[in-house]
Amino acid sequence: MDLTTLVIQSFALILPAYIANSVPVLARGKHPVDFGASMPDGRRVLGDGKTFEGLLFGLLFGTLAGIVGGLLLGEAAYFAFLSCMLALGALVGDMIGAFIKRRLNIARGAPAPVLDQLDFVVGALLFVLPFYPLAWEQVLFIIVVTPPIHLFTNFMAYKLGLKANPW
Repeated sequence: MDLTTLVIQSFALILPAYIANSVPVLARGKHPVDFGASMPDGRRVLGDGKTFEGLLFGLLFGTLAGIVGGLLLGEAAYFAFLSCMLALGALVGDMIGAFIKRRLNIARGAPAPVLDQLDFVVGALLFVLPFYPLAWEQVLFIIVVTPPIHLFTNFMAYKLGLKANPW
């Protein structure tokens, strides 16, 4: 696979996950996915940042992004399913990351390098893997380019007043 094809296919594949991971902050959710429950260690299961509203926004907009891409390529039904899996995987991966951060006593909003940048990507790729053959080059490319993209978009969200911190 040549470099141009790799870049285009990789970004087209992962875009629904990027969008699903980005838009929940816009939902300004009030209903936490963990219902406010705490673990025996006294810390929240996930925290107030993981809400049903954010989950629905992420799933909806991540899936829609893939449908639009699928329409442009003439394969909307297939892309709708893959996009839904990518979006759902990204959101589940991000929640697993939040769970790990709570267990490590890392406060909500505090940085957890690598985990913050890759939890959603790993979740997305694992959810789509049974349905879409991933080339190792795609996986490697996505894992390498995601951290700087994630840091840049978080910084922009911070500058726009959508996030309380720049990471």
